[in-house]
Amino acid sequence: MSKPNSAADKARTLAEALPYIRRFHGKTIVVKFGGNAMVDEALQAGFARDVVLLKLVGMNPVVVHGGGPQIEKLLTQLGIQSEFVEGMRVTDAATMDVVEMVLGGAVNKDIVTLINQAGGRAVGLTGQDGGFIRARKMMMPAKGRPNEFLDIGQVGEIEVIDPRVIATLEEGGFIPVVAPIGIGDDGHSYNINADLVAGKLAEVLRAEKLVLLTNTQGVMDAKGDLLTGVTPREIDAMIASGALSGGMLPKIASALDAARSGVKSVHIIDGRVPHALLLEVLTDQGVGTLIRSK
Repeated sequence: MSKPNSAADKARTLAEALPYIRRFHGKTIVVKFGGNAMVDEALQAGFARDVVLLKLVGMNPVVVHGGGPQIEKLLTQLGIQSEFVEGMRVTDAATMDVVEMVLGGAVNKDIVTLINQAGGRAVGLTGQDGGFIRARKMMMPAKGRPNEFLDIGQVGEIEVIDPRVIATLEEGGFIPVVAPIGIGDDGHSYNINADLVAGKLAEVLRAEKLVLLTNTQGVMDAKGDLLTGVTPREIDAMIASGALSGGMLPKIASALDAARSGVKSVHIIDGRVPHALLLEVLTDQGVGTLIRSK
């Protein structure tokens, strides 16, 4: 009887991964890194190793990260009061300075360092670098007041993404790590939802996969059961019936847009599971919800 983690077990794991490595060789995989995986040191290190492994077997991972808890922590330390409208952080000039320090500085560089320590060659950037994420001010529709909009500061929506910076890094063997900050025609920086950036980037790069790491098992049905495979049409029906609602909707909206725009598959997975990224990409047993493009 073989021992757990024996050489034979490892050989079987590698054999199972081989068809996936062959299928996705040379393909771009955009990964949204967020949730518990960003604050748990063991999960951080495991994620970095997984990204490096994907690169070493011939895939092109692109990492997009969030950083809400880290932003909130620094704002509190600086005595800056957070304000939210319809779930969106009001971002005045002082808050935007903190967002840039955290997302474009501390968090981005921490992820780059982890990937480099794991044997990869990561390069950190924001949408300001090369002007590759062009943004405009987002005006928030006023709830219950049709045709009225609220100004929530330097919160942006994407106008266009220029893929050339990412393509150049990929061709050079680098792993891009993207902070979700865009630049406007007015020269102002804009804080953009990381899920939206990941989805749009996957679309523009014609990615094979978009993988969203979350703090949940995936998309759940009305009974609380995990949906392992669905189509955009099935998701639409669930939203219309009220079976899907709440905080998962923005993530699902980004996933649906990507699936409808040519990304072959979108995965919403549980980032709390060690090596969730490898399990979803390289094995028969996924750890979340797969949204197929058709």
